[in-house]
Amino acid sequence: MQEGFYRDTWVEVNLDAISQNVSAMKKLIGEQTKIIAVVKANAYGHGAIQVAHAALESGASMLAVAFLDEAIQLRQAGFDCPILVMGATRAQDVHVAVSYGITLTIFSLDWAKEASQYVDQGDVLLHVKVDTGMGRLGVTGVDELQAILEFAQEHEHFHIEGIFTHFATADETNSPYYLKQLAKFQEVIADVPKGNLLIHCANSAAGLKDKASLYNAVRQGISMYGLTPSVEMKKELPFELHEAFSLKTKLVHVKQLKKGDKVSYGATYEAEENEWIGTLPIGYADGWLRKLQDSEVLIEGKRMQLVGRICMDQCMVKLPYELPVGTNVTLIGRQGNEVISSDEVAERLETINYEVPCTISSRVPRIFFKKQRIIEKANPLLLKRPGKV
Repeated sequence: MQEGFYRDTWVEVNLDAISQNVSAMKKLIGEQTKIIAVVKANAYGHGAIQVAHAALESGASMLAVAFLDEAIQLRQAGFDCPILVMGATRAQDVHVAVSYGITLTIFSLDWAKEASQYVDQGDVLLHVKVDTGMGRLGVTGVDELQAILEFAQEHEHFHIEGIFTHFATADETNSPYYLKQLAKFQEVIADVPKGNLLIHCANSAAGLKDKASLYNAVRQGISMYGLTPSVEMKKELPFELHEAFSLKTKLVHVKQLKKGDKVSYGATYEAEENEWIGTLPIGYADGWLRKLQDSEVLIEGKRMQLVGRICMDQCMVKLPYELPVGTNVTLIGRQGNEVISSDEVAERLETINYEVPCTISSRVPRIFFKKQRIIEKANPLLLKRPGKV
């Protein structure tokens, strides 16, 4: 469909939407509070490098990822801003982080002791993770935190730059558990000399609704992509979110079935009359999962139903009449006055909206738009990326 791509299925990422969401969050939290743009998991399936550029240009001052590999990818792409790895990094790989100037998460004294054996030069930049109730990584109390801070002071290569935690229920309304976690975090860091430390516990949900959780930085993840942290929060948003992700394809084949003809594996769909059926080149290997059987897509600005089981690479749609091959089809996004949001797809999948763009696989090319112009096309399956157009 585009030069450099050889299939008629693609994702469109609206970088202006990313910019609007970051700018709105920056305005909400104030100039003194930093935004840490979370671009882990290839920016939730949107494209880490392109989203990172848009976020930094719009007010973010730092990036966050899950793993060291993701941080290295950003460094190799030319990003020189602070980058935080929020997940666990092997102690023996600390020297790699040092060489790239990447900030790691320190989450136990044992990890600190082991990591100290693998560095004899350079600065190990660290944020301490406090577990206030997620049950994942992190120290669980004042004594553990103090032990890590003292250990770091005794080792010239260790530099503690921040302290953070993560909430389990910030996206729920009136959550006592959220308040319990916040109170525990406040208690654990109460006697820590703050100095120039970056203190952050607010994710998108907390940043959108509770100034008490802000401290001096907010990690903006799901809201940066224009998606609400939870269904419950939709009525409480302080500003409009703009969804950046659209998924599109085209009709590649159109045929008329006779009454009684079957469609797809298991022959689960049977034509009740003579019907027009279109074939779409997208399937569960692309992240358009089998559970989306019988869901709807947009064609000519109208909702039309998928029929039969979704295959690995293809699925079928019932058409009201014969339509030409090459007709555009929207699976997620707007077409005319109709919209199919990631929230709607998530509801059909009985999951959360986070999972929807993350599930769309790397074999689906991404096209990046800014001011309604294509600025880049990325296809991970090609050895050489076509680049800017």
